[in-house]
Amino acid sequence: MALPLLPGNSFNRNLGKEKFNKSQHFDYSNGIPKMVGEEKPGIGGELLLGQKMRPKYTVFPKGEGSDAPSWVAFDKQVLCFDAYFQESVHEKREEQFRIRRCKIYFYLEDDTIQVVEPEIKNSGIPQGTFIRRHRIPLPPPYDDECYTLEHFNINQEMVFYSRTFTITDCDAFTRNFLRKLGVRLNSPSATPKDPYSTVRNQMQESMKPLRPFERLDKLKQFLDHDRHVLRFFCFWDDSDAMFGDPRELTLHYFLADDTIEIREVVQANSGRDAAPMFLQRNKLPKHAPAPKHQPGEIADRTVLNVFGPMGQGGRYIVDSHKTGAVHQEFYKDCDLAIGAVINVWGRKVIICDCDGFTKEYYRTKYGVEDFTPVRHRASPGPRLEKKVPPYNGFGSEEDSLCSCQGLMPKPPQKDFRKMMEKDRHGLDSNVLRFVAKMITNSPVDSERKFIISYFLCDDTIAVFEPPQRNSGVIGGKFLERGRIKKPEQELFKSELSEYFKTQDLFVGAKLSFNGYNFQLVDTDEYTFNYMEKHADEFPMANISTIISKMKEICDTKLKEIKKSFVMNDPTSTGVIEYAPFRNLLTEVAEGQLSEHEIMTVGRHYSIREQHETDTDLLVSVAQEQLRKKTFESFLELADFFVHNDRKKSGFLPIQESRTLCKAFKLPVADDLLREIMARFQNDQEELDYNAFLSAIDWKEHPLPYSQPGALIQTASDWNREATSPAVKNINYMILVEDVFGKQD
Repeated sequence: MALPLLPGNSFNRNLGKEKFNKSQHFDYSNGIPKMVGEEKPGIGGELLLGQKMRPKYTVFPKGEGSDAPSWVAFDKQVLCFDAYFQESVHEKREEQFRIRRCKIYFYLEDDTIQVVEPEIKNSGIPQGTFIRRHRIPLPPPYDDECYTLEHFNINQEMVFYSRTFTITDCDAFTRNFLRKLGVRLNSPSATPKDPYSTVRNQMQESMKPLRPFERLDKLKQFLDHDRHVLRFFCFWDDSDAMFGDPRELTLHYFLADDTIEIREVVQANSGRDAAPMFLQRNKLPKHAPAPKHQPGEIADRTVLNVFGPMGQGGRYIVDSHKTGAVHQEFYKDCDLAIGAVINVWGRKVIICDCDGFTKEYYRTKYGVEDFTPVRHRASPGPRLEKKVPPYNGFGSEEDSLCSCQGLMPKPPQKDFRKMMEKDRHGLDSNVLRFVAKMITNSPVDSERKFIISYFLCDDTIAVFEPPQRNSGVIGGKFLERGRIKKPEQELFKSELSEYFKTQDLFVGAKLSFNGYNFQLVDTDEYTFNYMEKHADEFPMANISTIISKMKEICDTKLKEIKKSFVMNDPTSTGVIEYAPFRNLLTEVAEGQLSEHEIMTVGRHYSIREQHETDTDLLVSVAQEQLRKKTFESFLELADFFVHNDRKKSGFLPIQESRTLCKAFKLPVADDLLREIMARFQNDQEELDYNAFLSAIDWKEHPLPYSQPGALIQTASDWNREATSPAVKNINYMILVEDVFGKQD
């Protein structure tokens, strides 16, 4: 029994309802009040009584395919229908109507329709896109709706803007798609013939001449061998003619149409103008020059008059035997071979050689294997050696040599690439510095110390003498920067002099600079690291070469070496100091190991303590640089990093982070910026940009400023190289194992 419809006995329909908006159904249109919301729902989006929502787009069955929207699932998928429409023609006797064929395209992604009429030659009608792509409304009284997929089928009429189109057929994709949707397709129908087109085709057929025809198919040869050219190197001896001389030619045979062109190879300073073409591209007759022929004597076809009068009304056929035809023989690819003599309009040309493509072509098609070239000219005589006059003492030797190489003297070329690669980059100076002392009997000069700097960018050397108190010698520049010749060389000679190279400078080397003898006694850490990094250029710093050398020297002195190591290591720790280690190697090697090689071995087997620059010290210097430049855009820089962090992980690669800082014009020195970023990177060499930006923010996290002099001692750290003190302790156990093998 149902409850009576009384207050308190009915359910409140608004329970659980969240939307109570009311649609606007009445409005002014062109100043007239009218109802504009016939399809709009009522309060809260609910339908009014008797109102049905009609779908605006095609509804596809659910559960089939993916759940992607139609504009994704049906992207670039179009249904194609064949259709026609009839157009009336007024006041014309030849035709009363026209049948115009067209294509109807239905785009599944947005239910748009496009009608295209194929172009017909000489139709006189603007054809192409008949209706541009858009949604087409249904005919009245349903013009408030648009065509969807449900309205399409074969053999039915459709009205587009009062023009009736009849669909006759569709393509295979459209047929399969509609069948999968459950649409029962009608049988295709034929398109009626257009009367005017029928009459026009008859007129065109009647205008074609009824002449004999013989098909000459040259398209296949063109398609198979287009851009395939055989190249031969030829020789024509024109010495018998007045002012004639031998000439070299290049013959091109085009396989696409069996034509030949010849170009002349004009040598430099030959006194002959470079003509663009020796023989223009055409078929080359074998028996040339040939007699002249009358017009019409040479033709592709031979026509016979079978019966009937001459001219109109006669009957003609093509003579397949070509009786009376003039035959001309032209050069083919089978006639061209190395050593063959061809007739080029009366000139005897010898084929001497060919290129690789031509050899492969003849090897594949004709089975030719012998491609021995024909020698058409005598072998050149011995080349005279160009003698250079000796150096006269004016200018440099390179400058004087350039004046002998041409009429217009040019300055000597420098190795610009080497200069750019080995020039100073930040703190990487590319300068090798050595400490040297003068080899002399003078007690005053023997105490002097010099700094020899070798510049890798241009192989120049500069010598500087540090001032020493109470030495009696004024320090400063001792030798101007420049290239220094090796001693004991002849001054006035034709060959270039030898200069000091990087391989000549190492600890223990004795050098002679302009009569002053020096001995290199030490070098700085950068030079040691550079020479060990480029060990293939510096054999004195190549640890593999030195170990192999030590194996040959110390092969019979194992017991003596072990005894010396045990005496200097009474506690058997496996470690000794550098001084006794050096003395032992010097004594064992007996002068076969240089001082630099001994120092390289000591550095390789030394025990070092790693020293690291304080991070706060680096950050304080960076904050001071930012403070001086009044840089305060830290929030914008943080947004810039977040924008480039696609994964939103808070980390970016170091190289990309440096690029972002440069793009934002962060006023911090590049070496200092690189070192600070290295302190905030993880194992994958990615920068924690949040911590980095928080550290350099001098407004939010200021640090006390430190003097820049505190960073001078750790400047080499900025090159990502550990600062190492002087070598003190050597692990001789590993050295003995590498030289003599593993010992018990």
